[in-house]
Amino acid sequence: MSKLRFKKIAQASIIVPLSLSVVVACSNTDMSHMSKDKLSPKSPIPATKFDLSNWKITVPVDMDNNGKIDEIDVAEMQTYVHPDFFYLDENGGMVFATPNKAITTASSSNTRSELRQAFRGTNKKIKTKAPGNNFALAAHANASQFASIGSKIDATLKVDHVAIRAKNPNTPAAYSVVVGQIHAVKDDKVIAQNQGFGYGNEPIKIYFKKWPNHQMGSVFWNYERNLAKTDPNRTDIAYPVWGNTWKNPNEPGDTGIALGEEFSYRINVHQNTMYLTFSAKGKDDVKYAINLANNIDAYGKVDEKDNPQGYAGDSHYFKAGAYNQCSTKDQAGTLWYAGCLGTGDWQTDKMNGDYTQVTFSKLTLSSPQAQ
Repeated sequence: MSKLRFKKIAQASIIVPLSLSVVVACSNTDMSHMSKDKLSPKSPIPATKFDLSNWKITVPVDMDNNGKIDEIDVAEMQTYVHPDFFYLDENGGMVFATPNKAITTASSSNTRSELRQAFRGTNKKIKTKAPGNNFALAAHANASQFASIGSKIDATLKVDHVAIRAKNPNTPAAYSVVVGQIHAVKDDKVIAQNQGFGYGNEPIKIYFKKWPNHQMGSVFWNYERNLAKTDPNRTDIAYPVWGNTWKNPNEPGDTGIALGEEFSYRINVHQNTMYLTFSAKGKDDVKYAINLANNIDAYGKVDEKDNPQGYAGDSHYFKAGAYNQCSTKDQAGTLWYAGCLGTGDWQTDKMNGDYTQVTFSKLTLSSPQAQ
């Protein structure tokens, strides 16, 4: 049985004083017109309804003006709410929103309002990349040192909106959002060992994509080959759930998922295998299983271009929320850079539809289960 650590968190002071207006200055966006009426002493705090004792969050603002995107740690999460990008709606749903143009993490051109799994809870003596803050596969040489061997996440959500304008509309990532993922830890020390790990790739990203002229959207998931960034074979392999995958421009019709329609996903990493279950009302469950410690794909075929050991030597963590794939970076002919529109002013971008929003009604972490 793997050991999954959960800790009760003491209440901490709010990250934004409730008496202050919300004014943001950051390196590449102007968010000075954010809503000021939602953040009040009566504002519902997400952690009062959802167990966030093993999560931290990245939000697309720079409230402390240090030139970096804000990351709210576990202790602060227990009393944290943002009026535009992270809050509870009137039904108690946990809302994640992010414009196309805003401050981003150093390694990405995509904005996000997204949780990151943190096994350490409030114990910051355990470093972010340390084994005690992440999970590993059973095949990892030092698996027993990690917080858990495998992990499990269950989520129920609806996508409220995806960005609707892109200069390069045929870019696969246009009009889409990632609502859940497993991320491997990027670690230069591990890369230097030349064992084929430490690149920080993603064995799963769960996508929702809806073209502006379509009635329905599609849900699918991508597996990224675990290779160095400079390797031309490092790419995403898409697997359908409902509707189409990210390169198909056809209307999915009744096989798809609509904006505002709830669906659920479970990612259960047990030993070396990632078991996936997708469910939605009125639709058949969709299931996949893939061994993450080799190069056999989710259809049971050997992928000669992938890392022969898959992700066996990496550290991992879950992410969940709204990871906006509609990048404002303009580079036609790529997978990622759709040249999506955005001004950096939240009210303007929201009015123009240049944002994404996702609402979760369930999000839980637990120990992995045998299947």
